[in-house]
Order: sequence, then structure tokens, then C-alpha cells
Amino acid sequence: MSNNPVVFWELASHDAEKSVKFFRNVFNWNLKYYDKVGIYEIAADDPQAFSGGGIFTLKKARLPFLTIYIKVTNIEEMARRIQQFGGQIIEPVHEIPGGARICLFNEPSGVTFAVIQHPGG
Repeated sequence: MSNNPVVFWELASHDAEKSVKFFRNVFNWNLKYYDKVGIYEIAADDPQAFSGGGIFTLKKARLPFLTIYIKVTNIEEMARRIQQFGGQIIEPVHEIPGGARICLFNEPSGVTFAVIQHPGG
């Protein structure tokens, strides 16, 4: 999966601390809290992780969700392709702390995914 690999995931929970405790206790995941972005994260280079990931408490959405992030090199072009092939942009391309740019979208059946472009491509 060298083209556009999955590089991050997020679990939006009604209670992040409770979810983190569950995953720590059941799977022994090493999730650390990052106050700057308000998320508990597991590093991508953690031997237990296939990619980085995080858990946070819901703020805007009503229902818990899981988002998978797909790495791209040209996020603007990918956002156009998403729409061209029947996807719907949920959150347009924008920068997040650290300089990466993300775009959330629903694929045609309504499941939410995200694309991410790291600084420098």
C-alpha cells in the first residue's frame, strides 16, 4: 500500500479518558495526552501501531466516530477527485497544528474518512 497509505486514525468518544483507559487496559496501548491539540495519541513509530492514532472527547459531533487518515501528496487535487467520484467534502482543506493540511470527506455510502498532506508534501 505504498500509494496513499493509511497514516493516522482518530476515535471521537463521548468520554476520551474512559476510552483511553479501556484501550490501555485491554490492549496495553501507550496513549499520551497532548494538551496543545487536546488528544491522546499513540505514535506511528510505536511497535504496536500500524499508524499513529488518537482518542479525544466529542465537541461538535453528536455520535462517536472513527476516522481513518489517508496520506496524499496533493490535497487540493485529491479533494477535487473525491467530489468527482461521488464523495462529499465534510470539512474543507485546512491546516492543523504542526503544519499538516487535512480534509474530511464522506465516501459515497456516507462513511467519513480524511486525507492528510504533511508539510513539504
